[in-house]
Amino acid sequence: MNVLSGISLNAKISLGVAGMIMLTFFIVQTCIVFGICEPTLFLAKFGWACIIFFIPPFLKVVSDFINNINVREEKVNSQLNGISQSNLVVTLTMDGYIIKANENFCKLVGCKEGDVIKKPHSAMVTPEYAKSKEYLEFWETLRNGNSITGEFERVAKDGSSKWLYGNYTPIKNSKGRYDTVLKIATDITKQHEAEAIVNQKNSYLEHAAKILRHDMHSGINTYMPRGLSSLRRRLDDDKIKELKIEAPLKMLEEGLKHTRKVYSGVKEFTNLVKEDVQLDTKEVDLKEILKNYLSSTSYTKQVVIDDLITLDVNEPLFCTAIDNLIRNGLKYNDSGTKTVMIFMEDDNTLCIQDNGRGITQTEFENLSKPYTRKKEQKESGSGLGLNICIAILKEHGFKITAEKSNPGTKLRIKLNERYD
Repeated sequence: MNVLSGISLNAKISLGVAGMIMLTFFIVQTCIVFGICEPTLFLAKFGWACIIFFIPPFLKVVSDFINNINVREEKVNSQLNGISQSNLVVTLTMDGYIIKANENFCKLVGCKEGDVIKKPHSAMVTPEYAKSKEYLEFWETLRNGNSITGEFERVAKDGSSKWLYGNYTPIKNSKGRYDTVLKIATDITKQHEAEAIVNQKNSYLEHAAKILRHDMHSGINTYMPRGLSSLRRRLDDDKIKELKIEAPLKMLEEGLKHTRKVYSGVKEFTNLVKEDVQLDTKEVDLKEILKNYLSSTSYTKQVVIDDLITLDVNEPLFCTAIDNLIRNGLKYNDSGTKTVMIFMEDDNTLCIQDNGRGITQTEFENLSKPYTRKKEQKESGSGLGLNICIAILKEHGFKITAEKSNPGTKLRIKLNERYD
């Protein structure tokens, strides 16, 4: 077994040089002691001998050592190139400024490399996070020489959120001080968006279940009992004629129809979300299906439907969503004559406009959150809630926005524009 096999190349070179020095010293001492030759002459001869016999092998060892270093450097560079090609690589100063970024990172954030160099890291996070205590602690941890691994939200040039999974590692300089941070990450934006969709669908399911419990309870325990009670009172009165039960009967019929529509719409939407199946649609005349759907409601005369287009929709779901938007427009309306108009603003935009107080897009978005109601609301829920209505429209590939108009609120439904 080679005893030098476990010794590093540096150690072997050091041992060789030390051996030559010791050998030279031993020969010189021997020659001087025995008077073989003059020390000066011997040293001159021995020096030439070293040049001839020792220096070439030594240079060979040094050359091999340098070649070995170059091979290792090439291997490391190859590995780094592989990491750079498949990952997002950024180098930052300890003050949080970018000094280098690879092509993958620049492409993700929508910038050229020159645009991100010397740019503060805080410009690529949300303003709220940049001002937070957590962000200060993030950099303090790195300055203390500790690496950080996890999921991070970053902001691209266009303002969109990008999600990364990566590692921030502090790097020491030649003096042993931490002066840069190396970030290596992967883009997990699509995975994060997929998880968000799943969470959103779960939220819809939970909200839909609550609606089923609440609105079916309202239909069965409010509309029907009131109608029956009124009917019983009239039947107990000997003076009541047969026509006097017409109103209670209509109340019962409306209550039952309302409950059935809510139940049918929510059930179909719940199944759609739960099973993650494609929406079943067919081409219909929007004006015709909406008029038919609203004909049994008590507010049908308050809704004016202009000429609309034919479109591929899921009729029960689409009508249920539009019905709830109409009812919201009538419910939160203080005008003397409450009306809602449905019309085409252009070939791609269906509008629902009421003549009430009106709400802005921000207010509309807030009301679209699950379990959110206007403070003025005194009645029970209308059936679906805005967030479920929006989800139904989204499943169709439609996008809805709100604008405070004069009068009331104008809801615009873009018929071929999906949410970002």
